[in-house]
Amino acid sequence: MRTTDLLWSNTKAASHIARRDPGGLIKMARVGLGWRQEDLGRKIGCSASTVSRLEHRGAAADLALLRTAAQAVGIPKSVLGEALGLAPPRATRVAEDGPHLAQEDPMRRRTLLAAAGLAVPAQLLVGVDDALAEMPAPSGSPTPLDARLADARALFDTGNHAKLLKVIPDLLASAQAATGTRTDISYARLSACYALASQVLVKIGKYDQARLTADRAMTFADLSGSPLTAAAAARELSIVLRHQDKPEAAQRLILNAATQVEKTGLTTQAQAAAYAQMLCTTSYTAARAGQRSQAVDMIREATRAARRLPAQAPSGRLFSITPASVSLYEVGVHWALGDAGAALHVGERLQPQQFQTAERRGRLHTDLARAWWQWGKPEQATRALLDAYRVAPAEVRDRPAIRSIVTQLNENHRQVTGVRELSHAVHQPTGASTA
Repeated sequence: MRTTDLLWSNTKAASHIARRDPGGLIKMARVGLGWRQEDLGRKIGCSASTVSRLEHRGAAADLALLRTAAQAVGIPKSVLGEALGLAPPRATRVAEDGPHLAQEDPMRRRTLLAAAGLAVPAQLLVGVDDALAEMPAPSGSPTPLDARLADARALFDTGNHAKLLKVIPDLLASAQAATGTRTDISYARLSACYALASQVLVKIGKYDQARLTADRAMTFADLSGSPLTAAAAARELSIVLRHQDKPEAAQRLILNAATQVEKTGLTTQAQAAAYAQMLCTTSYTAARAGQRSQAVDMIREATRAARRLPAQAPSGRLFSITPASVSLYEVGVHWALGDAGAALHVGERLQPQQFQTAERRGRLHTDLARAWWQWGKPEQATRALLDAYRVAPAEVRDRPAIRSIVTQLNENHRQVTGVRELSHAVHQPTGASTA
């Protein structure tokens, strides 16, 4: 039995895995081999200081370097994936002293994921997890990367989460391979791919994986040197942090991003759109943290910033926010502050045709449904959710918070017209509506 086999299966290794600390796992294995940081650095082609940062930053470090270092010290791929939070814990308990003999059962992973209430096919999420732990070789598709990214965004906009999760691994692999040119645009594209992955993972409630993809979006955005790319990545990470109950960190991040965008001078509509989007995200984050004054101030400022934006965003714009989109954020802000009446007052002035994508039109209806539900109006909430399902089924079916409302309606208000229809539609197998 090799020294590293014992290292990654004992209780100390289990502690690093439980804390999602792959850097600590690498350090432990390195020390077990009797290597100094400079020794590992020579093995993987970097300096001792880079190894030190790798061991301390852990999951926030560059994936390729993490993977290379883990391989050099003998950490199995499945263990690295688990330490990164990309795979469920292994089926058998880690031994106190000695090797872990049982291999992770892929079927068990799928069963666990399915049991967690995923509305998308579990095997698709496993594919994304595997790609994040070890990037596959790109398929070599002849379609330009920009076109593939646009197609992937269209899948998100139409709520086809299952198909999007299916294409994400190769999209990331292709974008990663393209960074071999070390150009700013290649890093910006890779950041955009990771940001899109984070968006869909947040949508389906997989926040650990979303945190990893958002972190990587930030890393490659920094390499791109583009303030708008950096703002897009910061927004995704702040959303993940909010879902992980870290509102202060989320707020600091998004406020800094807004400041950086403002420094561009806001001389173009693209910059103005980015700024309005940062303000909307800041407002909603503040509202979820109970910071009423800041939430209201920020959404008002966003409304002012959006006045110069067109009613329909130009195709391909990184931030497709419009004046109507800001009003939709305002609905969410009032709901988050517990003011259902104000949320409905703003939302009922909005019309579905003001929004270009099915995702946004569906979001209008689900936000109204949340407000009606908050106000104790199950009939109106049901109608709004049915409207959302007809426009964008995934907005109701795939979002855990909205599925929860459907479940509560079915448990407590089955007599309300439409509840049984809604429950049946939401809980049918995903393949029936996303094929």
